[in-house]
Amino acid sequence: MPKDPIVILMSYNEILELTVLAGKDRQGKEENFDRIDIYPGDVISIVGPTGSGKTAFVNDIEVFALKDTVTGRTILVNGKEPPEDMVCDPSKKPIAQITQNTRVISDLNVLDFLRLHIRARENGEERLIEDTICLANEFTGEKISYHMRMAELSGGQTRSLLIADAIIIDKTPVILLDEVENAGINKEKVVSCLRKYNKAVIFSTHDPYLALIADKRIVMRNGAVTAVITPKEAEKEIMEKVSEMDLFLLDLREKIRYGESFEKEKHERIKSGTEAYT
Repeated sequence: MPKDPIVILMSYNEILELTVLAGKDRQGKEENFDRIDIYPGDVISIVGPTGSGKTAFVNDIEVFALKDTVTGRTILVNGKEPPEDMVCDPSKKPIAQITQNTRVISDLNVLDFLRLHIRARENGEERLIEDTICLANEFTGEKISYHMRMAELSGGQTRSLLIADAIIIDKTPVILLDEVENAGINKEKVVSCLRKYNKAVIFSTHDPYLALIADKRIVMRNGAVTAVITPKEAEKEIMEKVSEMDLFLLDLREKIRYGESFEKEKHERIKSGTEAYT
């Protein structure tokens, strides 16, 4: 007998399009868009002041909202409502959400934690553990080892591991990130890696560099989407300068982290470096 066409359509490898249909703002006014279509490989940033609704937008995608959240938005997969097992069964969910609150209440070590995920996903490939830890260590400053306890990992280490887990073990086609710049991890490497693996990435951010490198920028205000911006050529031209500034600050942060002090000579170099961007 032929397989259920819905199951074939909604399998991990066949998530071809995620669609967000407009809801309402906090006063009940319609949002300023009809639909936002998200495809594999898309990188989308969500910007706006604190309290503007960025997290609610991400949460709507994570729960596959069907006009049943406070925003009234609808999330479609390949133009249809997602099947119930995709919504309710964690092993079939094609979305990984990694928030700022990454504290893991678990006495498992990293090895056993990842083994548990492999069993849950039923892929049975233990070699994925080494790949996951290696990838996580590309994102974080302090390296993660197999036998470290999950509860002992720093926030940045935990988020790095969960992102690598979502890419290598979960193989989720859609990844949601909440203010990745606050984790103390290499944000540029994270975004570059997610592009390489053809993930659809949606992240909220206050970081100008992350906001500008996205393929689309969703602007939030009063709980609603007020604009969806696709970067134009003029905006792309300033990215080189923004990238240089970001690399300068990243280098400075690493020097401070590793205990460097800044005597007069270094202070002058830093001063001249900052003046180059004014």
